[in-house]
Amino acid sequence: MSSVSHSPAALTGTSASDLLRSSSNGVSGIPLSTLGKARFSSKTRDFSVIAKIRKVKKHEYPWPDNPDPNVKGGVLTHLSPLKPLKDKPKPVTLDFEKPLVDLEKKIIDVQKMANETGLDFTDQIKSLENKYKQALKDLYKHLTPIQRVNIARHPNRPTFLDHVFSITDKFVELHGDRAGYDDPAIVTGIGTIDGRRYMFMGHQKGRNTKENIMRNFGMPTPHGYRKALRMMYYADHHGFPIITFIDTPGAFADLKSEELGQGEAIAHNLRTMFGLKVPIVSIVIGEGGSGGALAIGCANKLLMLENAVFYVASPEACAAILWKTAKASPKAAEKLKITATELCKLQIADGVIPEPLGGAHADPSWTSQQIKNAINETMDELRKMDTQELLKHRMLKFRKIGGFQEGIPIDPKRKINMKKKEGPVAGKTPVPGLKDEVEKLKRQISKAKKSSRKSSELALNKMIAKLKREVDFEFAEAVKAMGYKERFEILREEFLKEKSEDQLVHPVLMDKIEKLKNEFTQNLSAAPNFASLKYKLDMLEELSKAKNISEKNIKGVKLKQDINKKLKEVMDRPDMKEKIEALEAEVQKVGASNEGELDEETKERIVKMRKEIKMEVANVLKSMGLDVEIVSSKAKELGEQTPFLDFKSKVESLKEQTNKKIEDLINSSDLKNMIELLKLEIAKAGKKPDVATKNKIESLEQQIKQRLSAAINSSELKEKHEELKVEISEAVEFFEGSDASLKNDDSKEGSSKHHGSRVEINMGANQSFA
Repeated sequence: MSSVSHSPAALTGTSASDLLRSSSNGVSGIPLSTLGKARFSSKTRDFSVIAKIRKVKKHEYPWPDNPDPNVKGGVLTHLSPLKPLKDKPKPVTLDFEKPLVDLEKKIIDVQKMANETGLDFTDQIKSLENKYKQALKDLYKHLTPIQRVNIARHPNRPTFLDHVFSITDKFVELHGDRAGYDDPAIVTGIGTIDGRRYMFMGHQKGRNTKENIMRNFGMPTPHGYRKALRMMYYADHHGFPIITFIDTPGAFADLKSEELGQGEAIAHNLRTMFGLKVPIVSIVIGEGGSGGALAIGCANKLLMLENAVFYVASPEACAAILWKTAKASPKAAEKLKITATELCKLQIADGVIPEPLGGAHADPSWTSQQIKNAINETMDELRKMDTQELLKHRMLKFRKIGGFQEGIPIDPKRKINMKKKEGPVAGKTPVPGLKDEVEKLKRQISKAKKSSRKSSELALNKMIAKLKREVDFEFAEAVKAMGYKERFEILREEFLKEKSEDQLVHPVLMDKIEKLKNEFTQNLSAAPNFASLKYKLDMLEELSKAKNISEKNIKGVKLKQDINKKLKEVMDRPDMKEKIEALEAEVQKVGASNEGELDEETKERIVKMRKEIKMEVANVLKSMGLDVEIVSSKAKELGEQTPFLDFKSKVESLKEQTNKKIEDLINSSDLKNMIELLKLEIAKAGKKPDVATKNKIESLEQQIKQRLSAAINSSELKEKHEELKVEISEAVEFFEGSDASLKNDDSKEGSSKHHGSRVEINMGANQSFA
């Protein structure tokens, strides 16, 4: 503390604030720096002034003033290229990679043993290395979404600057947003690839703990996005294409960043990127989280590394919101569709850049080369567009994201928070009420006349549709009450997943479905609503049969009318009338009272005339799509005398037994699985199968045929077949012996018995008219 005294004359009319700065009254000013260090007191006879400056806490930012304390110059030291780390990064093993570590240890132990003992273990080492390569291939060809998330977050994964210095000929980093600070979490600069100049910008993570703290773990503040915005304007002005690298869990979400306008900075970037007149390519090299990634990701083309992920919320955050625990993150990662292949299907990403087995950190230089090739290929495509095409292309890329469908029923689970529709909701109809409705319908159908037939048919169709809904509702209640709902849903999801991939359903899955179906059917009688379900099923079956019979009768009546109409048209034709009249005139001219008195020539003419009429009728019926078979009466008589009708019933019986035997064999689990595997192999082979696949298909076919043949030959069916074959051959010999007499009798008597022949009309397998 210090004190200064002044004379009263000097201080007359002087305020206290004048004493704290230089004045023209002759009073010496006190520097503020002095006041900040010590307490000041000014004493006179009338008053004393005491002042103290309060220390304000300095703004804290996620990076230090001097990122590299060993080198003078502060942030300007980042103008130098990224320096290699002094110590190699320690290998990090992910949880799902532990089986590979065991194989590596075995290889090292065998090599160590070979070195110590001097024995030759080359074959064993080679075998273990082959196993390791195959295990690595199998593991990385079937990664789950959460495993890809872990690879994208791998501590040793190459960063933005690692890739930039690998693919560029020259690179100069540019700093600052000219409005605040230089954010190390976003790096920008100008570089060249094969002589072409580009503006690079991207999220930069650290390669170790020290760098991660300095880079704020790749989470930018508003200053980082404003720096990127400044470089976008710079590139747009000079015509440099822009390449952005995305690798961030999200924007830095602390209080200070929000105060400085984090949301505004991201929104400004989004709006600006849609208006830039230069090509923009974005590459996701790690994880792209939320708006922090999108702020530099509104590009003409979005490319992703094979194991990169792009999401609106991290799997852990999504699981904590939906399932109230972060342990459900694997399920959340699968549902979010955040991997490169899934995003390409959704048309959010435009391409996938391959990675080596083991991830990008397994071979960073090879990964960088793939990125370079992808940039050159994409830029060649975008450079062909003029400015307007480029802007339209960027706009349409984002406009096509998402799909909209109308008229599709909403899942009941999604209706929870939706406004309920006005009016009653259809539910379960009680059995007594349903009985009354069915009885009423039966009375209406029995009293229906031709004029009201259509109304009764409509009522019947309406009742059948209602019963179908009721049966579905009852089955759903039974499934829920018996505890089968989750099991059915799991199998349904598996079934739909295989169907969506345009693959045949695997036999194992079909067996699961069949077993669950049989189990549910067997236990259905224990359901609380079994009585109402059975009644509704019986009513549905009865009404469906009535509908089928009614439809067949209607078709039969209509067909008969059509046939009679066609026959009348044939008989009314002038040429047919003329032939019939000529024949009648000739019979009258002879004056015979019966067919026995006619001479042979007249009989032949009558037989010929009948044949012509039959052929005309047959042609007319064939034109209507009917199969016509002309059967002579003598053949019928012979059929009655011989046991051909018995043979027919025996053949049908043997056919049914054979079909049942084959059906039982096919339904057996062993043979059924073989048939399903054969279908899968044929579907995979396509139109041009290779030799191995062709041999496999032929082998499966041969095995199936052998099993069927062995099963049928070992049964009593073969003996019955041989016995029936002998009986038929004996009957055929008898028929051939009597064939001559059959022909003679037919030529003599067949013409006199017009009623003895018939026209049989076969309509498929269900209808016949004589």
